[in-house]
Amino acid sequence: MTPKVLIADAISARGVEELSRDGALEVTVKTGLTEDQLVDLAPDLSAIVVRSETKITAKILNAGTRLRVIGRAGVGIDNVDLETATRRGVIVMNAPGGNTVSTAEHAFSLLLSVARKIPQADASVRGGNWKRKDFEGVELYNKTLGVIGMGRIGSELSRRAIAFGMRVMAYDPYLSAARARSLQVELVEELDDLLASADFISLHTPLTNETKHIVDLARIQKMKRGVRIINCARGGLIDEDALAKALQDRHVAAAALDVFEQEPLPNDSPLRSAPNLVLTPHLGASTAEAQESVGIEIAQSVRAALLEGTIRNAVNMPSLDAKTLSIIGPHLRFGEKLGKFLSQVAPKRVDTLNINYSGKVNEVDTTAITRAVLKGFLQLAGGNEVNEVNAPAFAESLGLKVTESRLSSLGDYTDLLELSAKAEGKSVSVGGAFFGATPRIVSINARPVEARPHGVVLVLENTDRPGMVGRIGSLLGDHGVNIATMSLSRNEAGGTALTVLNLDATPSAELLKEIRASGDIHSAQVIEL
Repeated sequence: MTPKVLIADAISARGVEELSRDGALEVTVKTGLTEDQLVDLAPDLSAIVVRSETKITAKILNAGTRLRVIGRAGVGIDNVDLETATRRGVIVMNAPGGNTVSTAEHAFSLLLSVARKIPQADASVRGGNWKRKDFEGVELYNKTLGVIGMGRIGSELSRRAIAFGMRVMAYDPYLSAARARSLQVELVEELDDLLASADFISLHTPLTNETKHIVDLARIQKMKRGVRIINCARGGLIDEDALAKALQDRHVAAAALDVFEQEPLPNDSPLRSAPNLVLTPHLGASTAEAQESVGIEIAQSVRAALLEGTIRNAVNMPSLDAKTLSIIGPHLRFGEKLGKFLSQVAPKRVDTLNINYSGKVNEVDTTAITRAVLKGFLQLAGGNEVNEVNAPAFAESLGLKVTESRLSSLGDYTDLLELSAKAEGKSVSVGGAFFGATPRIVSINARPVEARPHGVVLVLENTDRPGMVGRIGSLLGDHGVNIATMSLSRNEAGGTALTVLNLDATPSAELLKEIRASGDIHSAQVIEL
């Protein structure tokens, strides 16, 4: 039976041709469908290709009994229920990298627009006016551009700003100092330093719990009066109500938004009535070149998955053939967990990440495991947009050097995976091994421990003295936090001990403050896996 593919959002003609060539797939183009219409069509489909308009919901995925692939012609996957797709065994693919230049150019176009009031001047002339004094602008030359987030697009924007004679300051907790120097930008440690100095601010971070409303009323008040703000990244990075008020009282001289918390932008949004605001309808990737690139890329990936069983650019699974996956499958999830663990104990600006493989795991290609580790390690920096496919490129954009090393001897474990991160002379590490089929964290900073790699893990460094375990247990118990497992390690009697606890709940800020207040507790870190 010929696999059926529905193109639910418009992609480039070349992309449609690539999917349809040689008649191996039955391709239909139907755009603007409702959820109910997609539910009706889903049972017969093997793949659905979308851009950002159509939402692939749990209802659609559950109806697609033959559905194998969702192809997103673009980078973000906000409009796909990834959890349901994974649970249903549906591969979700995207087209990473195809719209980098287009989005950076759009951000720079908006930068020029807010500097010279181009859209407002155009509207005035079309209205029969000739009010030159109303549209006096400012030069970009010798002004300071603050870039929040220095990934692919932020880096491309910075290059263009420097060419216009701008000073570029960058805030990115995960960008290495060496990478910042190569980009010729001034890296700041604190976001407030950037806010106080920048004449223009452009946002280029993913939307995560950490970055939601990263620009709120309090942060706007820390900006220069007369600042100009651009957002072509994600709706939700800016508190839109706070921005509307700041535009009204002219603390923010002008702003330009391509993305919004709710899209399409509601008719009653206060943003629509702000005269010093430029609005575009999510056009960052809307160039002929970008759309052709992502259309062809996603078409080739969908064809390969349906016709050859080859997985490319998958967001929710590694790009592997079935045989290899059966061998290294357990290491993938474990490697991701170890990477996630290390990212939460490591300094922010890591220069080098080393992954050491010991034992039998060396007998297979470990590329997919390395990518899984990177995905876990970079999720704090890149959010859900980081996957096994784009993690190496994302690491490179941050200036993170990734190395692998191997030990053929078995040592104490049949398979051992050790991760170490270095930053500014400081090194932290975590090691993991399998006890039969059960994964365990077996070392932290070269100290032997045994902990489960899931849920909430509390890592304490404390003075090794009698009664410490009881005191810690009592503190947790007083706050209703139960200990699931505990592992103890010390360098010497009376020295420094490492206490690792798997907890049933996340400790509150108040509890952590109380723990850290003890003179015998040197550090307390909560790791969420």
